Amino acid sequence: MAVIAFLFADGVPGHHLGIAPMVFTTAARTVRTAAYDVRVASATGTVITGDPPLGLSTPWRLDALDGLGPADTVFLAGHERYREPPPPAAAAALRDCAERGCRMAAVGTGTFTLAALGLLDGRRATTSWPHTRELARLHPRVTAVPSGDPATVDGPFHTSAGIFGGVDLAVDLVERDHGVLIAASVARRIVMPLHDQTVADAAGLERARAEPTTLGPTLEWLATQFHRPVTLTEIADHARISVSTLNRRFRAQTGHSPLQYLLRARLHEAQLLLENTAVPIEGIARRTGFGSGANLRHHFTRLTGTGPRAYRAASRVLAATLAKSAE
Repeated sequence: MAVIAFLFADGVPGHHLGIAPMVFTTAARTVRTAAYDVRVASATGTVITGDPPLGLSTPWRLDALDGLGPADTVFLAGHERYREPPPPAAAAALRDCAERGCRMAAVGTGTFTLAALGLLDGRRATTSWPHTRELARLHPRVTAVPSGDPATVDGPFHTSAGIFGGVDLAVDLVERDHGVLIAASVARRIVMPLHDQTVADAAGLERARAEPTTLGPTLEWLATQFHRPVTLTEIADHARISVSTLNRRFRAQTGHSPLQYLLRARLHEAQLLLENTAVPIEGIARRTGFGSGANLRHHFTRLTGTGPRAYRAASRVLAATLAKSAE
């Protein structure tokens, strides 16, 4: 069984804590041949994350790297103090892992930790795009690769920009271990729950529009009005019925009030733009009638359980993995 040790430092973003480990636990749980022992560790047994700060206990300390059953892969997440060298005990443990040929993976600013130890000297490596120039400046012996592909691989060192909490790099490692079909299966299981609510709503929207009722023309008209505020009275006027009758017919046909239906229709349009375009979040918010990125993020997170940026990144990871499986 392959041992994957996640070593977290203080200041780790909250989304790095769970998403990448979930890729390996999902693989181990759903694919019989993909056996992983996932260990979550910090140098002290606790890790500080979030703003305001939150202290979390980890099941493992540095013994996760070379304790009972040494790690086959060490995975470093991003963290706030990436410019500082790691504590001496952590540095020694990481060097020992590298010397025995352990696979080393780093997400985002976690790449700086490997670079600070000299492990990336003469190698190519990727970090989060805002920090690429800083990586090159602080560690001139490292060839800083602008983020693009899911991972930059140089020998046993795997680095990535940290999109969606490192899920891109984790899926890439599963693919290298077990092939593209298993990686695609795992990616689908990780990402599809993010789509479930919006897919269900999209199906409901299509059924509602397809039903031959007096609301049909109004539903089609609403789909052209996402860019501006629309009032309940306007919708009723377009349907040529009273507001009370409009509410009754909408609930009977769609299961939602008119404004609830419009919100979900706008959310579905935002989902399509996130999946299929590079339009910035603010631009999508304007196109879909949410007005601001903050408003879009609020409604998107409330109805799907994830933010629009994470949704876009996850969709791209899934699309890329599925494309590979189809080759």
